[in-house]
Amino acid sequence: MANLSQPSEFVLSGFSSLGELQALLYGPFLVLYLLAFMGNTIIIVTIVADTHLHTPMYFFLGNFSLLEILVTMTAVPRMLSDLLVPHKVITFTGCMVQFYFYFSLGSTSFLILADMALDRFVAICHPLRYGTLMSRAVCVQLAGAAWAVPFLAMVPTVLSRAHLDYCHGNVINHFFCDNAPLLQLSCSDTHLLEFWDFLMALAFVLSSFLVTLISYGYIVTTVLRIPSASNRQKTFSTCGSHLTLVFIGYGSTIFLYVRPGTAHSAQVRKVVALVTSVLTPFLNPFILTFRNEIVKTVLQGRMQRLKGLRKAR
Repeated sequence: MANLSQPSEFVLSGFSSLGELQALLYGPFLVLYLLAFMGNTIIIVTIVADTHLHTPMYFFLGNFSLLEILVTMTAVPRMLSDLLVPHKVITFTGCMVQFYFYFSLGSTSFLILADMALDRFVAICHPLRYGTLMSRAVCVQLAGAAWAVPFLAMVPTVLSRAHLDYCHGNVINHFFCDNAPLLQLSCSDTHLLEFWDFLMALAFVLSSFLVTLISYGYIVTTVLRIPSASNRQKTFSTCGSHLTLVFIGYGSTIFLYVRPGTAHSAQVRKVVALVTSVLTPFLNPFILTFRNEIVKTVLQGRMQRLKGLRKAR
């Protein structure tokens, strides 16, 4: 019992129930991961390189794309390698590190989404004060807080997991060190931890979602007062890509984490985790470019310049 309560490693079951068929998942998941990495990297490089995109809106957008890259890096490469090996072992320390960065980065991404909503609120509802209210210093402070607060708040969370007694085995029924499967292995009383997790979800997910909803409530009210239909449509178009990200990001996370306890089945958790860690980062670059006319124009301009350079050679 003493040895089991302090395991030196965990076994990630991943998709072991599929047997040899799990190797077939490697190719599609690898393609999605690489496309997500390249797509978000292109967005970051485009925002940094083009001075027309040096605005608060695209500053936060660049932060969000960076977070998408980092979140996928915490879980997907490990999942890909485990699809090809029979023994899916992760050290105890490695599991805690993965847990810490996955949930810290995930919480940061929701706060950045809230920052993006505030930016749109100020731009549309208070356009004359936009330059003052959303100055460079303010944007840096908002983004800095969005990065710092979750990383600090997750320290006691991960330390509490590190000091639990794991006497129900060491097999985590997931492809990464998720919260609920870890708690299921513990023989310690986890009710207080589950309540703390719920408070953390309220602090980072629901609070940022509430800020986003309130901001867009004011935005819709303001836009509906615009007499010209074309101007209303143009104003709404600047919010389209952000709203799409909000619905995709918050939907799956609220479903899994914003409720106390560990009620969801392992298979449901794996499917939803795949959506958030593989599919969503893959879709986001397309959403951000296809729904955003300015980004599309900048990318098309750069593509034409590259074609011109090739022809000149």
